[in-house]
Amino acid sequence: MSVTLRPYRRGGWEVDIRLRLPNGRRYRERGKAPGTSRSAAQRWAENRERHLLLHGPEHTPQSAKEVPSLREFATRFLEEHAEANRQKPSGVASKETILRMHLIPALGSRKLDAIRNEDVQRLKGTLRGKATKTVNNVLTVLSVLLKKAVEWEVIDTMPCTIKVLPVVRREASFHDFDAYARLVDAARIKGWRTHLIVLLGGDAGLRAGEMVALHWADVDFSRRRLAIRHSDWRGKLTAPKNGRVRYVPLTERLLEALREYRHLRGPRVLCKDDGRPLSRQSAWTRVWRAVRLAGVPTGVHILRHTFCSHLAMQGAPGKAIQELAGHQEMSVTQGYMHLSPDMLGSSIRLLESRPSSHGRGDIVETASAQNGSRME
Repeated sequence: MSVTLRPYRRGGWEVDIRLRLPNGRRYRERGKAPGTSRSAAQRWAENRERHLLLHGPEHTPQSAKEVPSLREFATRFLEEHAEANRQKPSGVASKETILRMHLIPALGSRKLDAIRNEDVQRLKGTLRGKATKTVNNVLTVLSVLLKKAVEWEVIDTMPCTIKVLPVVRREASFHDFDAYARLVDAARIKGWRTHLIVLLGGDAGLRAGEMVALHWADVDFSRRRLAIRHSDWRGKLTAPKNGRVRYVPLTERLLEALREYRHLRGPRVLCKDDGRPLSRQSAWTRVWRAVRLAGVPTGVHILRHTFCSHLAMQGAPGKAIQELAGHQEMSVTQGYMHLSPDMLGSSIRLLESRPSSHGRGDIVETASAQNGSRME
């Protein structure tokens, strides 16, 4: 037998009674207690519990709700929250995968209002071998799902507390100047598409989805800049990661490459011979072949890290790097700023030119006069 009191969101107290009836059936009843004080709610709950044990539930209380399980609520959550709010297809797919692979196997049969802190801890235990970011993504989806259930009045309150794991931000890998130069040379040998992919990543900081979504209409040759308007996810064009268009000036090397490789096969810069768009997987494969030839670390996203790192190493301001890379948070950009030469030293040297209302001689003379008056 159990009686639990919780503050009701509109004032007063919610009573949660759980017991086993004389016939052996488990029974649960939830509702708002009459009165406003905790002691009055406690007395009412104990009396109600005693009545249930003696007489059984005479009817289903008006305040009782049929609470769905997590598995039953998952479809509504995806349709009415993720899809109805027009979240990016990649985000919807990520939530669907987390629900299918992690949350439903672990908590699918649990009623939403019956998910407790110990269930969350057990879920963390099942994810012990996963990366911290993966675990936090799973916990975040669970938290949002339960908050939506409260918002839609499926449940009255959050049934548990969800705390994400602390994240230790690691330094991003990048190509140094020599390694990047070797990679650019190797990419040119591998072909025009590979050459453009490497330069779009290392000289313009584009993400893989932004590279394959780039249209010739987004290349402004007269103003020497790119407009990053789209990202490609499994053939679907979506907004860039932070949801806004950004503009990136072209380096001389990238400008020349775009002019050299300009084609009429299709509207996209990166495409197959028949004009069909290149996929992100195809872009990754081409870079992989180039890095093997150049003998440098693999990956498309490392090119973006290289772009940010080289800007910092050449002394670019953090705000400029943030704008060019399209980072939503300055904290992401700050991960590169330790590479900036003399960043702290040059900042301290600004103090050398501080204006002063007194010359050094005036201060010395004033101090001497004060000392002399004290001696007298």
